[in-house]
Amino acid sequence: MNERERYCQTLTFGNPDRIPLQPGGPRESTLRAWHKQGLPDDVHWHKYLLNVLGIEAETPSTQRISLDVNFLMIPTFEEKVLEHRGGHYIVQDWMGNITEISDEYDYTYIRTAKDFVTRKWHSAPVKTREDWLREIAWRYDTKHPERFPKDFDERCQAAQNRDTVLSVTVPGVFWQLREWCGFENLCMMFLDDPDLVTEMIALWEQFVLDTLTPILDRVTPDYVQFNEDMAYKGHSMISPAMVRQFILPTWCKWANLLHQHSCPIICLDSDGYVAQLIPLWIEAGFNCTFPIEVAAGNDLVAYREKYGTAMAFLGGIDKRALAVGGSTMRQEVMRVAPVIQSGGYIPGCDHGVPPDISWPNFVEYSRLLAQLTGWL
Repeated sequence: MNERERYCQTLTFGNPDRIPLQPGGPRESTLRAWHKQGLPDDVHWHKYLLNVLGIEAETPSTQRISLDVNFLMIPTFEEKVLEHRGGHYIVQDWMGNITEISDEYDYTYIRTAKDFVTRKWHSAPVKTREDWLREIAWRYDTKHPERFPKDFDERCQAAQNRDTVLSVTVPGVFWQLREWCGFENLCMMFLDDPDLVTEMIALWEQFVLDTLTPILDRVTPDYVQFNEDMAYKGHSMISPAMVRQFILPTWCKWANLLHQHSCPIICLDSDGYVAQLIPLWIEAGFNCTFPIEVAAGNDLVAYREKYGTAMAFLGGIDKRALAVGGSTMRQEVMRVAPVIQSGGYIPGCDHGVPPDISWPNFVEYSRLLAQLTGWL
């Protein structure tokens, strides 16, 4: 099987020849630690890992395709440092938020998860309907010339005969409104100004539908991921009843469009404890979720027993056990072995790989994972 076939067969409970080997990815601080622990400076960590394990890297016969469709606001806000004090920068980020970060970093670390960076939000651009109309709504024009790449048709055509996974990532409802309003302010808006929340959701719902449709008219992705991050340790950030009232109808429309175009894997990404949310995701039409953080109280084995083939998973292995290594690591990996065997699961670290997981421990964990997934 090629990469694409193996990935889709695994997450749709098919018959893959092997399970994709995806132990998890390091961030900058992790790589700095690993380079002191045996990983050479001049190699890519994953290629070197496969070499250490004695696994021959697979070379796709087709080039990996990115459709490069832009779901972000256009134009973005100007990124700039507003103040530097006490070892921290106060910055305006690309979303219009006023954010505080350590001066060990800069505002580019807010764009992407390059490292494990703690931030503090001082304010968000939307506090009122006037803010929403003046600062945000007009930035989501689906016809903007920068929304799709100039060679979009060519990219879609090239993806028709791919043997690699074609994926699209979309900001979800809660995720997107939180970026506009700020977390606390959004939670209060659900109660204090539900009409504004409904108005923002309606715009976002249609924007996503109108941006996905040109993609789906040309090519069907293998995997579409909606980012939500809507759970704490122990609970959903808003009640399941509130999710059902405000968010579920939009999820259903998005998932229905993807099902109409035979997209095989529709994934919902949320950190935190997701037990209250999984039934709603299944009802909406999602069939996959990650990262299933163990420290938040998620029990992957129990979820499989409860939901069977209605939900596939990625992640689910406790990063804390990987940091300890040895028998603790082995016990944790073997805990999820029955789920690996039952299908619909690509095992891996339950979020980005932190620097307290040493390179030797990561290699031994990956070796065990390779044995369980059929690579060794």
